Amino acid sequence: MSEAQKSGTAGLVIQPAHFPGRAPVDTYGNGGFRFADMSHKGSILCLPSGIYGWVAKTPNDISLSTFKRVLSETDLEIVLVGTGADLIPLPKSLRDALQKKGIRADPMSTGAAARTFNVLLAEGRAVGAALLAVD
Repeated sequence: MSEAQKSGTAGLVIQPAHFPGRAPVDTYGNGGFRFADMSHKGSILCLPSGIYGWVAKTPNDISLSTFKRVLSETDLEIVLVGTGADLIPLPKSLRDALQKKGIRADPMSTGAAARTFNVLLAEGRAVGAALLAVD
């Protein structure tokens, strides 16, 4: 008998977190977010293609490599970057890559980014958000 069968996890497949739609952020805090009657522990990317779990945990994790999904999006004019409790400037390499794709980036605290995302989403704007989880 395999270890997976012994532990009762045989056949269990864990998929990356993804909600295939657009939804406002209902609440944030306690290390996660609520949206579309669901909750997610950790950081999220809210993009035209859906809402995804995001590997970034601290402002130091905000980089070209953690923004690959954002940079691959089409129909995205602005991305709001929630940098946690405080406003942290984005790395120049990331700003340049976003600008090259025609995407404006606005860093701000996670709370401000979530609220602004909701307003712009309700207006039908081509908006995305990269939101670091806060406690």
